[in-house]
Amino acid sequence: MPKIKTHRGAAKRFKRTSSGKIRRFKAYTSHFFVRKSGRQKRNLRKSAYVHKADQPRIERMLPK
Repeated sequence: MPKIKTHRGAAKRFKRTSSGKIRRFKAYTSHFFVRKSGRQKRNLRKSAYVHKADQPRIERMLPK
């Protein structure tokens, strides 16, 4: 059976942690920073974890 190829778009957006969770970065960080509050901009810098309902779908795109 052939190896499963990694989905390159997903590989650039998600990273797997040592505990097995999948880390993602937040949306709304590319422009319109004048109208966002400082608190919102600060929170957008932090990474988040993929929701457990979405995790199996993303794990299929990121084998290994």
